[in-house]
Amino acid sequence: MQENIIAIEGLYKQYEGSEFFSIKDLTLEIPKGTFFGFLGPNGAGKTTLISMLCGLIQPTSGKLEIRGMTYRMQQKQIKQCIGVVPQEYALYPSLTAFENLCFLGSMYGLKKQDLKQKVNYYLDYLGLEAFKHKRIDTYSGGMKRRVNLIAGILHEPEVLFLDEPTVGVDLQSRLVIVDFLKQLHQGGTTILYTSHHLAEVEELCTQIAIIDKGSLFALGTSKELIEQTKTATLEQAFLALTGTNLRDDV
Repeated sequence: MQENIIAIEGLYKQYEGSEFFSIKDLTLEIPKGTFFGFLGPNGAGKTTLISMLCGLIQPTSGKLEIRGMTYRMQQKQIKQCIGVVPQEYALYPSLTAFENLCFLGSMYGLKKQDLKQKVNYYLDYLGLEAFKHKRIDTYSGGMKRRVNLIAGILHEPEVLFLDEPTVGVDLQSRLVIVDFLKQLHQGGTTILYTSHHLAEVEELCTQIAIIDKGSLFALGTSKELIEQTKTATLEQAFLALTGTNLRDDV
């Protein structure tokens, strides 16, 4: 039986001042080694869920465990085994890529020489070696996304959380990022991932959860979701489950 690395039971989140639950009664188990995709319309609760899993915000109620640990009892240990790549750039614009990564890596306690080797390796792997001593504010969006990704994996986390890691990037950068994520997954990293690029999700994810209005609507492989909804593509399955109404939000 495959070991679960994440267990969620009866999870709720209601923000202060809101009359609605952003996440409500969500129960989910995620096996170790999964490339797990969260899909949902705007405002479905994906980012809220990822933020709770990363320990950035607290649930209103319910149970959440990572490797059998809880943030209330073992926050430090959980932080050491997870990596987070947020949708917003977590970088200092006035520093170079090399300086950013060395500083951020030092926050994980990585030793100086080992850290420099890792930074140089990943910058080269992701096509940024020639630009490593350029300031981040001179980088294109795709270049920033790649540095943002490196920042989340320098300490070699067991679980990696990615919130729209390819949003707004050029095709070439997307291909490099997708290839890198495949390599991480093949190396044993459990990846939890949100995206609006359904073709990307279909290519990468071994399991997919569709979330809407804070609740779990469906769970399975892309093939299973297509068969369940009697559709031909993941996009059609997604629309069959969540509807075609606009989800504009301000």
